[in-house]
Amino acid sequence: MVIENYSEITPELEQLAELSKKSSYIDPELYTTYDVKRGLRDLNGKGVLVGITEISEVNSKKFVDGKEVPCDGQLFYRGYNVRDLVKNLPQEQHFGFEECAYLLLFGTLPTKEQLEDFKGILAHYRSLPPNFVRDMIMKSPSKDMMNSLARSVLALYSYDDYADDTSEPNVLRQCLQLIANFPLLSVYSYAAYDYYYNENSLIIHQPRPDYSTAENILHCLRPDSKFTPLEAKLLDVALILHMEHGGGNNSTFTTHLVSSSGTDTYAAIAAALGSLKGPKHGGANIKVVKMFDEMKSVIKDWEDEEEVGNYLRALLHGEAFDRQGLIYGMGHAIYSVSDPRALTFHSFVEDLAIEKGMEKEYRLYELVAKLAPKIIAEERKIYKGVSPNVDFYSGFVYQMLGIPGELFTPIFAIARIAGWSAHRMEEICHKGKIMRPAYMTVCQHKKYIPIEERVVD
Repeated sequence: MVIENYSEITPELEQLAELSKKSSYIDPELYTTYDVKRGLRDLNGKGVLVGITEISEVNSKKFVDGKEVPCDGQLFYRGYNVRDLVKNLPQEQHFGFEECAYLLLFGTLPTKEQLEDFKGILAHYRSLPPNFVRDMIMKSPSKDMMNSLARSVLALYSYDDYADDTSEPNVLRQCLQLIANFPLLSVYSYAAYDYYYNENSLIIHQPRPDYSTAENILHCLRPDSKFTPLEAKLLDVALILHMEHGGGNNSTFTTHLVSSSGTDTYAAIAAALGSLKGPKHGGANIKVVKMFDEMKSVIKDWEDEEEVGNYLRALLHGEAFDRQGLIYGMGHAIYSVSDPRALTFHSFVEDLAIEKGMEKEYRLYELVAKLAPKIIAEERKIYKGVSPNVDFYSGFVYQMLGIPGELFTPIFAIARIAGWSAHRMEEICHKGKIMRPAYMTVCQHKKYIPIEERVVD
C-alpha cells in the first residue's frame, strides 16, 4: 500500500483505522471486574490520590455525622480562600494576578515592597528574544492559537543558554519568563493569524512596564490600546480564578508527570499546553459562547422560561447545537452545589454587562443558570447536583471584552502558567522518582505465527 497524499484520509487509511480501532477497544466492564480506576477516578468520578501538594486545595464536601455530604465549593491558594483574595484586593492597585502568582510560587502573600519588586521582575522579563516574533510567530502562523503558543514555548528552548539546567534557581527564572511572556506569545500569535487568514491589518504593540498582566493583554490586543478600568479589572479577576485548581486537574498533573522525568521546563510546559488545548479541559468556555449564540438565534423571547426550558431540554436530548446532549457550562467533576470561581466571577459580570449595554444577554445567562440545574435533574440520572461552572461566565466576559474566540483558551493558559510553574517547582524540589502508574494487560499470550501461515481475520 502506497499513500500518495498524506493530508487526505484515503480508503486505505480508513481500512487501517478500522483495524486499529478494533485492536484498541477495551471492554468497559473490565474496569469494574478488576477494580481499575479508569483515568485515575473512581466510579463516582472522585480522583485517586497520587500526590501531595501545598499549593492549592479544591473542596466540595463536608462531614456531617461521619458522612461526606456535598457543600458549596471552596478553592484555596496556599490556604487562602480565593474569594477572599479577590474581595480584598487593594483599591489603590486593584490588579491581583501578580500578587496571587507570588503567593503560589513563594507560599506567602507579598508585602508592598516584595510585590513591587516581583512586578519589576516580570516587567523586566516581558520581552522576547530579538527577531523571535518575526522568525517564530509571524512565519507559518497556525489557525490554532494553542498550537502556536506551544510551538513558541518549545522554540524558546533554542534561545536559552541554560535550557537543560533543572536547578531550582534556573527553573524559577524560566518560569518567571514564561509567566511574563505568555500574554505576548498569545496575542502576537493571534495578530499573525488575523493578518494572514482574515487579511486584517497587522498591529504589534510593545508591552508597557507600568501595566499589569491584564492591562498588557488588552493594550497589546486592541489596535488603539484603549480599555476601561472595569474591563481590566474583570480580566484580572478572570486570570486569578483560572490560575490554579489543585494538582489533579489534567494539565497540572501533566506538569507534574512530565517534570518527574527530569526534562526541561519548555518541554514540560508545552505538554501542559497540549493538555489544556483539549475541549474537555480548556476549551469549554468557547463552547458555552457558541451554544448561547445558537440559543439567541432560535429563541424568540429570551425571557420566556418555557421557551428557554424547551431549548435546554432539546440540548440534553441531542436535538440542538452540536447534538452532544450537553448543556455547556453546567456541572464540574469536583463541584456540585456551587463552583466558587463562578460565584466570585458572577458578582462582577453584571457591572460589565451594564457598561457594554448587554443587559439582555446577561439576563438570558441568568435564566439559563436558574433553569438548567432543575432540568438536568429531571432529565438525567445523576449522582450529584450540577451548578454553573466558571466557564459558564468566562466566555461571556471575554466576548464582552471583545476578545476573539481564538484566544479564549490561551487566556486560560496565560493564567494557568502561574499554577503550572508553582507545581513544576514543587516537583523539582521534591526530587522524587519518575511517575509510572501501572496498566493491567488483559491481552492473551499468543504463539508466534510465521508470515507464510498468517491469514486476514
